Amino acid sequence: MTNVIVRDNETFEKALRRFNKSCEKSGILSDIRKHQHFEKPSERRKRKLAAARRKNRRREREEI
Repeated sequence: MTNVIVRDNETFEKALRRFNKSCEKSGILSDIRKHQHFEKPSERRKRKLAAARRKNRRREREEI
């Protein structure tokens, strides 16, 4: 669980921004998006293969 202690003389917007950053760093938001809908095992495999292809293409471009 992510929590943020509001400092003295700190606006709500700044505290909210710090909270959102800490949530993003811990990966909570991406985890929630991932679990919003059920993903079939075949769809999961397809998504992982596509990510691996993108990663390999990026590596090849960086080597050249």
